[in-house]
Amino acid sequence: MKRNLFPVVLIFCLFISFFSCSNKSNKRPRKPVSTITVKPGKENYTFGDQVTVNVKTRLRDGELKSVKVYYQNQLLQESKQTEFTIADVELNHLGNTSFRVNAEKTDGLKNVRTKAVHVLSDISPRQLTYQVINKYPHLKTSYTQGLEFYKGHLYEGTGENGHSKLMKVAINSGKPLQSFDLEDQYFGEGISILNNKIYQLTYRAQKGFVYDLETLALVDSFTYKSEQGWGLTNDGTNLIMSDGTNVLTWINPSDFSVVKKLQVANNRGNMNVLNELEYINGIIYANIYTTNYIVKIDVQTGKVLEEINLDGLIDMYHQPGDRIDVLNGIAYDAENDRMFVTGKLWPMLFEVKFIEKN
Repeated sequence: MKRNLFPVVLIFCLFISFFSCSNKSNKRPRKPVSTITVKPGKENYTFGDQVTVNVKTRLRDGELKSVKVYYQNQLLQESKQTEFTIADVELNHLGNTSFRVNAEKTDGLKNVRTKAVHVLSDISPRQLTYQVINKYPHLKTSYTQGLEFYKGHLYEGTGENGHSKLMKVAINSGKPLQSFDLEDQYFGEGISILNNKIYQLTYRAQKGFVYDLETLALVDSFTYKSEQGWGLTNDGTNLIMSDGTNVLTWINPSDFSVVKKLQVANNRGNMNVLNELEYINGIIYANIYTTNYIVKIDVQTGKVLEEINLDGLIDMYHQPGDRIDVLNGIAYDAENDRMFVTGKLWPMLFEVKFIEKN
């Protein structure tokens, strides 16, 4: 009889224990919960739009210490009120932006809420086309990922595992004067010349390499947090990289820390798959991967200023059996004001002039 009672007693004790713990948990302090409302409510906003932001914070217990409201990490207002409104907030960042509320109680409990806001450019990009000024041979085996003109020579970074190189190239012949082969596990990407060094990204290894400009000897390496490395250029002070998204990242060449990020968009949406880059007089030129377009980007705002259509550029300059790939490669001769473009596995490098579209 005693054995039969034991399971019943055990279950009863567990039942009491469970409700006792539940009651205790109900008495634990609760985090503050904020809601963010942006008016007018839109799917897409335009750069320069002004909005009103209303913040409500619910407290189940305790006392509110502060509520801080940020737009793109910039503090807009700090308050001790559970509800308040911020008027005339200007949306001055492009792309996928957000408001963030950090609410904290006097007992130290904190909570964070965000509200996403998508912002388009307020200008319609000028539409340009091209004129071929000159043409030069280009190695059909070069899967072009980075292109740079420096002191009379082209420097080219190529991709594909087992075939990736860094080369100094004679522009008139298209032949390499110097070459460095990357190890087979690396897929080479964009290059840039800064402070007598050549910097080169890799595709998915999250690793870059630094070479001596004169000898192409490997002198250093670095890592980056972006999942992929695509294009690379510089503004004379910092490296600027693309990663296959609409984001450009400025990188300190001394310690490879991130200086800033900039999202790129036109008046229709984010400008994604930014690829090979070239910085020219405060403007970034970027290939748009898998297309025949190059865009000109304002480095202050990320707005696309011009869209250049290079359709048909390679059509008459390759054989039917050639394994040509997409347009990729922009280089600028600042001394002679010459612009060069090419593509992956293209047999030709073109000097072009960008002109108004009829």
